[in-house]
Amino acid sequence: MKKNLIYILLLMALVLSACSPAATDEPAAPSGGDEPAAPSGGDEPADDGEVSDRCGDKSKLADKIYLYTWVEYIDPEVKDMFKEECGVEVIETNFDSNETLLATLQAGGADYDIIVPSDYMVQIMIDEGMLMELDFSIITNINNMEPLNVNQYFDPEQKYTVPWFWGTSGFAVDTNVVTEYTESWSMVFDPNSPYCGQISMLDDQRETLGAALMYLGYSLNDTDPAHLEEAKNLLIEQSKCVKAYDSQTNDDLIVSGETVFAHIWTGDAILAGLPDAGGREGIAYVIPEEGCTIWQDNMAIPVGAPNPYTAMVFMNYAQIPEIAAQNAEWVGYGSPNAAAKEFIDPEILADEGIYPPPEVEARLQWIEDVGPALELYDRIWTEFKAAAGS
Repeated sequence: MKKNLIYILLLMALVLSACSPAATDEPAAPSGGDEPAAPSGGDEPADDGEVSDRCGDKSKLADKIYLYTWVEYIDPEVKDMFKEECGVEVIETNFDSNETLLATLQAGGADYDIIVPSDYMVQIMIDEGMLMELDFSIITNINNMEPLNVNQYFDPEQKYTVPWFWGTSGFAVDTNVVTEYTESWSMVFDPNSPYCGQISMLDDQRETLGAALMYLGYSLNDTDPAHLEEAKNLLIEQSKCVKAYDSQTNDDLIVSGETVFAHIWTGDAILAGLPDAGGREGIAYVIPEEGCTIWQDNMAIPVGAPNPYTAMVFMNYAQIPEIAAQNAEWVGYGSPNAAAKEFIDPEILADEGIYPPPEVEARLQWIEDVGPALELYDRIWTEFKAAAGS
């Protein structure tokens, strides 16, 4: 997990600008403590506003924005820099799965300005009318993105999202203990594994069912009930060897030696193998030969967000090349920002676990919205968790 800075970018020299109060009086904050809503992103800057390439029109900025994201998924220093330079505090709250994010918003939870859904969840939220169209005259750094990371199936016209990070979901192995292993899902699904009880799996419906489906030779997005039953039975059989279903501290488990195999997201695995990042030498990341998930997380603004203008200014700020590079090195995932790569350590860019070569990309699969079959997935997952006692 992203517990501290991995690298310090000495190339950055931030020009700090004083943030003077707006000339007009601001309305009182709503009773819930939220800041007053900023004008929509399409509004022209106020005549008396101080405008900069990095902070937008300062007269339109709220004092705070509310970010709902994955655990340890932004360098705290980036938030501090934005507050110091632009005068806006970024208040962060975390979720542990896309389904939790969706349920929170559907239940009318707190008013968030920015959320960070994954690819397939973006598609669901767009279909449900939950996301605001963005103003890319404000978010001009969208032009920095790699072709791989824009106009994807979940946002084909690139209207609703700004790419945040991307990666894969393979497994980590502690080579200090496991001296011989193959690049196959069989390492975690073998019910007779000599490492039974030392395996962790993501506590994520689509990821874990997807891994089982791919091991069985099926598509990650298979909707055949018989194939999903087969995947469920495989997971139930495997569960006797699984120490934990965990999406937040599975890297801690392998670093501490409690597990030797971990179904894991790229960045967590990479940092688990870096002593300077709180990890331990000898932890390797594997993209299985059967394939695994390729995913992308994205910044988006939910409909009804109180401060959309300030949110878009922050989205743009976070994709300034030097800042995006700093953030990527701290988080440990692949940056979608092509312009940022000039500032990323060449050794990181050469790591095929973070930036897979074309022949590896060819066996990766995106998680897609399965439509009505989602009810089937929900039932299969619930039955598996009940049988596994988790």
